[in-house]
Amino acid sequence: MKFINNKKSRFYIIAAVVVIGTLYLLFNSTGVIKYARAKNDLNNLHFRITQLEEENRKLEAEIDSLKRNVPAKIEKIAREKYNMIRPTEKKIEFKVEE
Repeated sequence: MKFINNKKSRFYIIAAVVVIGTLYLLFNSTGVIKYARAKNDLNNLHFRITQLEEENRKLEAEIDSLKRNVPAKIEKIAREKYNMIRPTEKKIEFKVEE
């Protein structure tokens, strides 16, 4: 017991126990680091869910708009996306030079 009574030896034993305990708490299968990563992943998933819900709301609104204003919406898409015009209209193109 002379070994344990030495103050320096006690300090090293306590320090070793603290270091080993800390390492165990940080790196075991349910450690603090894994908890932090899981919490970060959860936050990212909540953020992504919020984004997707907002995108869903916009798409649902567009679907409702298409259901209500079919001819006007079709014409708008035809004009903007496919550069279509009515038979009585003339197409005028402008070229912008820099």
